[in-house]
Amino acid sequence: MICGLRKDFLINNKYKTTLMKTKVGLFIAIFTMIFSGKVIAQAPDDCAITLSYFIEPAKARNYEAALPHYNKVITECPKVSLATYQYAVRMFEYFINEKNDTSKVKDLIETWQLRLEHFPNRTSEGEVLMTIAQLKFDYNIGTKESQFKSFDTAFKKDPENFTSGKSLYTYFSLAVDLFNEGKKELQEIFDLYDIVIGKIDVEKNKLAQNLTALMEKSETEGIDDREKRNMDVYENNLEVYSTVETSVEGKLGQLADCENLIPFYEKDFEAKKSDINWLKAASNFLDSKECDSDLSAKLAVRLHELEPSSTSAYLLGRRAEAEGKSSQALKYFNEAANLEQDNTKKSRIFYSIAENYRKSGRYADARTYYNRMLQVRPSAGIAYYRIGTMYAESTDNCGNTVFEKRAIYWLAADMMDKAASVDGSLAKNARAAAESYRQRAPQKNDIFVEGKAGETITFNCWVGGSVKVPNL
Repeated sequence: MICGLRKDFLINNKYKTTLMKTKVGLFIAIFTMIFSGKVIAQAPDDCAITLSYFIEPAKARNYEAALPHYNKVITECPKVSLATYQYAVRMFEYFINEKNDTSKVKDLIETWQLRLEHFPNRTSEGEVLMTIAQLKFDYNIGTKESQFKSFDTAFKKDPENFTSGKSLYTYFSLAVDLFNEGKKELQEIFDLYDIVIGKIDVEKNKLAQNLTALMEKSETEGIDDREKRNMDVYENNLEVYSTVETSVEGKLGQLADCENLIPFYEKDFEAKKSDINWLKAASNFLDSKECDSDLSAKLAVRLHELEPSSTSAYLLGRRAEAEGKSSQALKYFNEAANLEQDNTKKSRIFYSIAENYRKSGRYADARTYYNRMLQVRPSAGIAYYRIGTMYAESTDNCGNTVFEKRAIYWLAADMMDKAASVDGSLAKNARAAAESYRQRAPQKNDIFVEGKAGETITFNCWVGGSVKVPNL
């Protein structure tokens, strides 16, 4: 019995000794990790508790209660939940916007950076970098050079998701300011102008394409409430981009006046007359600003000599048109259209061809090319506007009766509505024209007297198509 007790004692003593050694070893390991700068991550259950202290009050918009727990979450459990950063953004925006606590701007910027760092696959890099750049500008963090660099980095890293109209304008505006301070070259400003205007055009076309599809559906089979809301969103965003485009043009201002542009390019012509890229850039910029000069002719001819292309053919067409050589211009424009692959440039060519036909009274041909313009650039409200104008000018040649002749104004008004919807820069004039045309169309009394309510009127002139007379 005594031997048995002694054996148990020895076993227990050995177990206690082993346990003590384990505890000492664990303590030493923890001590070493702490003083070597390493942090032990919390267990999943611990992180869930820590996260709940922050998330629960943040969900209830009790940001004062959530704030004290935020630093612990991002220090000990930074990768546990994307919701951490989603709620943190709302929290800091609340303190900045509602409490006017601008000291939280840097915390907001850090929150966006942490989200990008820990959840890169669920975060749009371009959108985050753009947002951070805009915050730095809005709250005057850093120099203009550093602010511009933030926008430049954001755009170049992820141009597809750099879609904010406000940020596109700020990006360009900072560049112009730096030029005015002698820190950028004029050519850099022109290059960035092309990039920003091109990006705005891309975004406008996406919106206009979606809007046009819904407008067509509305006319044929009708749309539901969700689609109506989407139409409103598309129209509003198109107006925003049109405003931004106007603001960019305004910021460029006198820098791009023909009085400045022509001598700017003239002085480098001899040195760069064999540089095809320079010739294209100079030619396109002078043309976009409608700077008609001997330099424009020299650039077009020289470019066509070195590299016959869509650009050179188009510019020669513009030159021929300025000289009153309509047929020759049309020949060059068609050559340019066949060679061009870029839709933005192709839309410009189609517009020139359409205008050539319109001015010569060939309305059907003009409409064909306005419609081709819309196919490659859905936001080209000017195409709808021109078609509407041609319809309104054709009332005397379409229809057998006065009622039928006046009915074409309904079609003209519809075209103006479309112009206003896809192009905010034309909206005011287009809506006024649409209202004017509807006043000229048959009114309720006319419809009643003629007994035409609900009937369909078909047009046998160049306009073609038909219109349904409104029901009384």
